Amino acid sequence: MTQLRKTQMVVLYHSGYGHTEQVAQHIVKGAESVANISTVLMSVANIDWSVLAQADAMIFGAPTYMGSVSAAFKQFMDDSSKVWFQLGWQDKLAAGFTNSGALSGDKQVALQQLQTFAAQHGMHWLSFPLQPTGTGPQDLNRLGANGGLMTQSDNESAAITPPSGDRLTAEHFGRHIAQCTQRWVRGAH
Repeated sequence: MTQLRKTQMVVLYHSGYGHTEQVAQHIVKGAESVANISTVLMSVANIDWSVLAQADAMIFGAPTYMGSVSAAFKQFMDDSSKVWFQLGWQDKLAAGFTNSGALSGDKQVALQQLQTFAAQHGMHWLSFPLQPTGTGPQDLNRLGANGGLMTQSDNESAAITPPSGDRLTAEHFGRHIAQCTQRWVRGAH
């Protein structure tokens, strides 16, 4: 009997103050609740291009600064041009997330920037179909995002914000992307 290989996911992020990293960790927790998933949490400060090349799916995450992804994440995007030229990520799955201090903070613009980046690499973007359950800090998808994951942090330590509802929403997001990736991989073989 042939043993199936684990589905490979990478959660690649930049975090200026630790809040986006908290969200990334909860995405990994959700993804790893799905059987036969191998997930790597990677900061743009420590890129391993070979791990990215082996990934079936990549979840890109950055804080929203001034209506855009952070400069450190944008530098990674620019550095990926060699991969782009060789079509190295074509037909991989992609998704994205962002966090900001404001409830809006123009996070949709940052998600669209991540989606465009994935499209330029020939990747397939996954949406997030979780319906909002309310607008309080304990509620799921309280910001009502479907193009990716949006979270919000108060001006407090990353140990306490984003709130529990956003962290749980991140786990739902990770689980959803893992399940989609498994279906994609099974269909590809």
